Amino acid sequence: MSLSIGQATGYINNIENGNNYPSMAQFFYICEYLGITPKQFFDTDKNPAKQNELLDALSGVSSEQLDTLIALVKGLKR
Repeated sequence: MSLSIGQATGYINNIENGNNYPSMAQFFYICEYLGITPKQFFDTDKNPAKQNELLDALSGVSSEQLDTLIALVKGLKR
């Protein structure tokens, strides 16, 4: 991942270990690499990767099927 965002091999490892912090620009590159928004990065109550997977799976689903899925999800929240 470090090399993919144009950094040295141990760059991400240093961030993970608290030895370094990314610049704001690098933070945006990290989010882009992960396929998430900065808001999703900091939203610890959710799993953006799973949410994106669900959104991808919903493509091509009919409007009626979406209504059924929405009702199902609302029922799960209770």
